[in-house]
Amino acid sequence: MPITIASSLDERIEVHQPELLKPLLDPVVAQLIHHYPQTLLELVSQYGSPLNLVWPHAFELNTRALLAVLKQHDVQHAIFYGAKANKSQCLLGAASDSGIGIDVSSLHEMDAALRSGLPAQRLCATGPAKTTVFHRALVQAGSLICVDSLEEYGHLTALIESMPEPVKARVLLRYRPQSCPSSRFGMGASEVLQCLQHLTEHRETFHFEGFHFHLGGYGFETRVQAFREVSGFVEAAREMGLNPTMIDIGGGLPMRYVEPQAYSSFLQNDNEPSNYENQKVPASFYPYGSSLTACQWLALFLEADYSAGQSIASYLKAQPLTLALEPGRSLVDQAAISVFRITRTKQLTNNRTVIFVEGSSFSACETWFSSEYLVDPILISSGQLPHSPIQAYIAGHSCLDDDVITHRLINFSTSPQAGDLLIYVNTAGYQMDLLENEFHRHPLPRRLMATCCTEGNYAFSPDY
Repeated sequence: MPITIASSLDERIEVHQPELLKPLLDPVVAQLIHHYPQTLLELVSQYGSPLNLVWPHAFELNTRALLAVLKQHDVQHAIFYGAKANKSQCLLGAASDSGIGIDVSSLHEMDAALRSGLPAQRLCATGPAKTTVFHRALVQAGSLICVDSLEEYGHLTALIESMPEPVKARVLLRYRPQSCPSSRFGMGASEVLQCLQHLTEHRETFHFEGFHFHLGGYGFETRVQAFREVSGFVEAAREMGLNPTMIDIGGGLPMRYVEPQAYSSFLQNDNEPSNYENQKVPASFYPYGSSLTACQWLALFLEADYSAGQSIASYLKAQPLTLALEPGRSLVDQAAISVFRITRTKQLTNNRTVIFVEGSSFSACETWFSSEYLVDPILISSGQLPHSPIQAYIAGHSCLDDDVITHRLINFSTSPQAGDLLIYVNTAGYQMDLLENEFHRHPLPRRLMATCCTEGNYAFSPDY
């Protein structure tokens, strides 16, 4: 059963906002942190640290915003939430309730999506190494399958022909754009054409729906070029008597964690070796202060030139074709916070200070990718005595020397003490649970669905 807690602000509890990379905050989440921090202390006391609070209302707001852009441009559309971004069951439920589809890459993600109440026809399966069991479940359910290779096409054909009852598989062909020739994902032009030829010979086996591609990076311009390349296959397919109805451009829509100006200032002024405890500046970062939001990115993509005098939106309407998207991170923008309880602050040699937390960098995992999570934590201080400002880095509780949540030296206006909380904001996208495990036999972090019932009253229930 959900528990509802509304604890007013205790005079001894202080909320300290970071000064450098201050996180953007959803108003509902901000109210809890700034006006009811005692609630967070009580939740961590009950459920342990780290604790992940998941906010499905944020997912629904993000979905509505993207749908509004698509409707404004009057294009047929389909959105598939990239379920790999987060393991939350309530976010799958939010996708189902919002009327969109879900992109799954394993039988387990498929099962979780179906448990959310999503109709199987709104599933799209991606990934290059689908198993026979996964293929069979997708075919029997009538879900859409992105075929990654000629080899997968052959395996899928053999599987369908071996099934006791006649059935058709719904498929997209995954194209490998010219900008990433060495990628192991998707098919080159000649392989796509071979697959199209095979489809003309297996009309009773497959229901061909169109094409798919996915690119790394976050520029809309690369998607525009890949879209133009794919459109040539649309014409080729039609000349073969096939009827493609969809182009799926994958994910990679950007999101904004901090204000662009603050992010730019950090890169220019506070990103030197001396700003890191290990004296190493990471080679690359996610664009935390993106100049574009996901909605602005999508609008620019749709308004970009497909050809002289014709935008991509106009091309889609003229064909007509459905534009499909597979956003992950951008749909879970503001949909989770991760709460770590501090164990102790320790003085090291060379005038360094480290803050140890209950939890590990496997639950805040950017450093494992040789990068940094460039959003400073919010400190909730419960001590009664004032402490001097400090600069420190943050480490996990394991015996691994590499168990560091941030190598970056962070300024705190007061020295964090045992029992205080560090709140990392916006951790739903590939951050809070991508690498979580039970190292040292610590239990997996708890995940709670959070909803705001009335002002000051929040409901929390297990999210599984």
